[in-house]
Amino acid sequence: MIFDNPELDRRTLLRAGLGAAAVAVVGSELARPTAAQAATGDDLDWILSCADWGARPPKDPLAVSTIPTNKIIVHHMAFPNTPDLSREQAVRLAKSCQDLHMDGNGWSDTGQHFTISRGGYVLEGRTGSLDTLRAGERQMVSAHCPGENGRAIGIENEGTYVTELPPQALLDSLVKLCVTICRQYGLYAHDIFGHWDFRATQCPGALFYREFPTLRHRVFRALGTDLADVPARRWPDIWRFVGGPVVRVAQHLLVHRGYPVVVSGTFDTATVAAVQDWQARNGIPVDVDATLTGPTWETLAPELDRHAAGPPVSAVQEILNTKGYAEVTATGEFDEATRRAVRDLQRLHHLPPHGKVDTTTWCAVVGGTVRQSLRRR
Repeated sequence: MIFDNPELDRRTLLRAGLGAAAVAVVGSELARPTAAQAATGDDLDWILSCADWGARPPKDPLAVSTIPTNKIIVHHMAFPNTPDLSREQAVRLAKSCQDLHMDGNGWSDTGQHFTISRGGYVLEGRTGSLDTLRAGERQMVSAHCPGENGRAIGIENEGTYVTELPPQALLDSLVKLCVTICRQYGLYAHDIFGHWDFRATQCPGALFYREFPTLRHRVFRALGTDLADVPARRWPDIWRFVGGPVVRVAQHLLVHRGYPVVVSGTFDTATVAAVQDWQARNGIPVDVDATLTGPTWETLAPELDRHAAGPPVSAVQEILNTKGYAEVTATGEFDEATRRAVRDLQRLHHLPPHGKVDTTTWCAVVGGTVRQSLRRR
């Protein structure tokens, strides 16, 4: 993961309506409304609490978000892939992470809500995260992904997974934790994303990210979700508080539609204005934060075949390269390397491997979930 400052970025606080409305944590005692304190989730004794692993107390008051939780963001920690799978190593990991975040980054506490070791141990990260998970109403404002810290549960996974897969024990615990979070917060398997869907980073690692369709499918089956309740496409809801490769894709598409936007990966004022103008022109509700809603993506992204060229092709090529397809380069021409990568991605998401970038393929390319990937097996 990439560590950003400040941990409670001002934009997230303003959007979340925090400040006077925030609920404080003093030491390890979380002050929450009586109704929330009375609510309990499933037995969560399998998660090691901050007290269990000997966490330091937060050095500043923490806050509970006032906006709904709408997703899970999965990370790798960019730590060594240790062969030590013991509980003792999991505790050392949690303490090392907290020290890094508090002493190195200057944060109040661990940045993520939960941590999973390579041995499959699940630990509470930010103080209060286990209590708010039990309540299932609101989450701790975190520091794992600026722009999403008030509405996304962050899960850090021990290790580095650019060229190596996580151990099975870690993957199994990640499924269990995601299922629990979904049940408690009313989320679905299609609400699981990776860090780089919202920031410029190598996290969660190209090889780990290829496991996301399987991760979502396993969560989907465990939840027993009716396929009819799954949208055809669940796009990443990027907005003016995030950045990175997916924002670059949106900017390429806006350039293709005639907007004078600089492709920078920064959601600047020109990008905000262009998104809102596009929404207005296409009869889509104009979002105050320029969120790329499903209808926004689906009207913005053109279908591409082997004859396509220009900014939309560059957009596909850039993000494919970012996500591990090193042979693809941003030429703006729909070449054979691009077609091979598109077909591979389509197979990964259980789509027909025709090599064209239709609307459903666009959704998979930019990090969303498509219904077909959950229908399989």
